[in-house]
Amino acid sequence: MAVLMREAIGGTLRRARTERRRTLREVSRRARVSLGYLSEVERGRKEPSSELLAAICEALDIALHELLTEAAETIAAEALAAEAATLRRPVGLRHMDLRLAGASDGPAAPSTLPLSPVAPRHPVPQPTPQPVALQPVGAVCAAA
Repeated sequence: MAVLMREAIGGTLRRARTERRRTLREVSRRARVSLGYLSEVERGRKEPSSELLAAICEALDIALHELLTEAAETIAAEALAAEAATLRRPVGLRHMDLRLAGASDGPAAPSTLPLSPVAPRHPVPQPTPQPVALQPVGAVCAAA
């Protein structure tokens, strides 16, 4: 699932606050926002207005564009990670669909599947059969 903008902004705000060793109470007083609401914003539960974000950024001594840039980078990194995870997923059957030989629930499954012959990429020249001269059986015994 994709990261929501409010979650990325909240995580960035919390990281900025903890790096500056400020408490929620200090930041909420400076930004003139309730402590509970600031906590909800940091946890990505509330979507703050641009005015509120500007006040919080000012209380943390960071620029609003820096906050938004870091949040956008977080979203982009999550999207790339999700895309990479789908590329690593095996094509075809899921692991739950695979069965071990002899471990099926239904009738006995063959331990090996019959293979169909595969035509070679380049035709292999076959030797032409040579006629063989046959001798009568009696002549062979007499010569021995």
